Amino acid sequence: MAVARPEVGAVPVPGAETPGESARPRRSLLRRLAVVVLILVVLCLPPWWTLFASGVDWPLPVFLAGTVVFAAWLVSFPFLMVAGHGSRRVDRAARVADTSLGMVWVLFTWSVLGGLVQLVLSGLDIGGVGRARIVAVAVAVVSAGLLAWGHYEAMRVPRVKRLDVHLPRLGGGLDGTRVVVLADTHYGPIDRAAWSARVAEAVNALDADVVVHAGDIADGTPVQRREQSAPLGTIRSRLAKVYVTGNHEYGSEAQGWLDRMADLGWEPLHNRHVVVERHGDALVLAGVDDVTAESSGLAGHRANLLGALAGADPARPVLLVAHQPKYVPQAAAAGVDLQVSGHTHGGQIWPFNFLVRIDQPVVHGLSRHGERTQLYTSRGTGFWGPPFRVFAPSEITLLTLRSGGTSPAV
Repeated sequence: MAVARPEVGAVPVPGAETPGESARPRRSLLRRLAVVVLILVVLCLPPWWTLFASGVDWPLPVFLAGTVVFAAWLVSFPFLMVAGHGSRRVDRAARVADTSLGMVWVLFTWSVLGGLVQLVLSGLDIGGVGRARIVAVAVAVVSAGLLAWGHYEAMRVPRVKRLDVHLPRLGGGLDGTRVVVLADTHYGPIDRAAWSARVAEAVNALDADVVVHAGDIADGTPVQRREQSAPLGTIRSRLAKVYVTGNHEYGSEAQGWLDRMADLGWEPLHNRHVVVERHGDALVLAGVDDVTAESSGLAGHRANLLGALAGADPARPVLLVAHQPKYVPQAAAAGVDLQVSGHTHGGQIWPFNFLVRIDQPVVHGLSRHGERTQLYTSRGTGFWGPPFRVFAPSEITLLTLRSGGTSPAV
């Protein structure tokens, strides 16, 4: 029996793959690989040039050793990232990849600044033949110092940031309500179970009425990060402990983390709200899924403020927990009194904060949006990826809610 073949210009058979369709994914993959390689080369070139090739005239073995180190990182880094953060999640590979990325970023930043200094000195004819070596050594020393300090800042228990937030609609009975905010704990490849326990102790010492976790609890599944997350179950509060998902949960079993937090005694605000009362006055604590939830394909997950506030008394003040600050336009449109967010890490490693600002309306602190809505953006309690924090300290935030008045922006 003859087999019918599609003619040129005919409608393709459903499910059949045409040559153009099969080539498109390959072209897309090649483009992505090209972009990754370009970024890595851009990151490597300034520090390699400043430290080893910009007229420093080091002995040949030094030049060759430095070149080999940068070339080896350039080649190995993509494989380490795939092994550490792909489906296999090999923590050792992730630790090496993340740490080296932070080191290269700091070297890149200060090499660019060092290059600018060298241009100025050259224009002023200062430094002579040793100028390039002086700049190279200065860049190396400053980078090493910042990395050592930044690692200490990332691994220590965050300092407590205290702030009064005035909510005109807050009833007098709730004046002085103490809200402790955690965000971006990012339990991950570096085992921080002991750190997590110390954070829980620091929170309990604040005698909170409400404790909030604003998402990005971990990089990994609830089973992988069980020991690191366990101390969250020891945190105490008088009125409520609430939690919302962040974007990282949607790469590591978001529903599992909602269930895990419920098991630890937290109230998962999965597009819903609870009401807390004190001395006859009430406050609505609402939460929404992260803005990336819908694109995750996980059934029932999306940022749904209408659903979160369904049934809430519109006369009551609302504290909304939403992982990303960029959700604040929806909060303002709904008349939310205070949105609490994280996600930005305050930039984590300067000057990355300037790149964060392109995507988010606020990098950290208290800000006002519209007539009623205020937004508090935490720098985060932990860190993501590189175990460094440079000019962006972590925080445990204590917000004291005040009735009436106006909050100063910080």
